[in-house]
Amino acid sequence: MIRRIFPSPILSLALLAMWMLLNGSFGPGQWLMGILLAWLVPYLTHSLRPTPVRFSHPMTALRLLMHVGSDVIASNLRVLRGTLAPTSRVPEGGFIVIPLDMRDPNGLAVLAAIMCVIPGTIWSELALDRSALMVHLFDLQNGEAEIELIKQRYERPLMEIFE
Repeated sequence: MIRRIFPSPILSLALLAMWMLLNGSFGPGQWLMGILLAWLVPYLTHSLRPTPVRFSHPMTALRLLMHVGSDVIASNLRVLRGTLAPTSRVPEGGFIVIPLDMRDPNGLAVLAAIMCVIPGTIWSELALDRSALMVHLFDLQNGEAEIELIKQRYERPLMEIFE
């Protein structure tokens, strides 16, 4: 019964909490507006979600989160070094195409999001048939090594979590 009213209860609770914290007011009007948004947004966007999320292996997810966090810091430093480098050592960007083994739409969405938040990965695009991810890197030195790194560090854990 609750799923018919609130198609995604956890998302609804998160939206309500975010609304209340961002407004900084706990008056009845804010509660009413927060509850309305917490119901309306998941209800109206329910059909946009590709498949139900099956989340397993929380420790793998925690390790992946730690890897992404450390990679964001390391990539920030790499981009900083590249932008401050003398003109004799200007970074050479380039595209790589990563063949994907993962097929879960939620896992693919998370992989694309990871690729977009890591500095140095300027752009990414998922193939229409979901068989490959094209990524542009700020400083491409060894394409094969980058492909293997992305597959080992991100795709494999995401497959364990979502598939």
